[in-house]
Amino acid sequence: MKIEQLTAKALEILEFDRYLLAASVGKRAEEIARGASPLVDMDPKVDKFTDIALVEIAEGKIIVTEEV
Repeated sequence: MKIEQLTAKALEILEFDRYLLAASVGKRAEEIARGASPLVDMDPKVDKFTDIALVEIAEGKIIVTEEV
């Protein structure tokens, strides 16, 4: 799936709150960079941390709250 489609899907899940999406992707990407295992079938050695985080949110693997 293309990044644009993933972003649209993630925004729909987060009620189109772009700030919340950006903050959530950043926080989760940092966790992955520090060694957290991805919750989707992607390799942190190959894929960008932000792409992995975006896919996790778009697929509903990460529950995002206002307390990012």
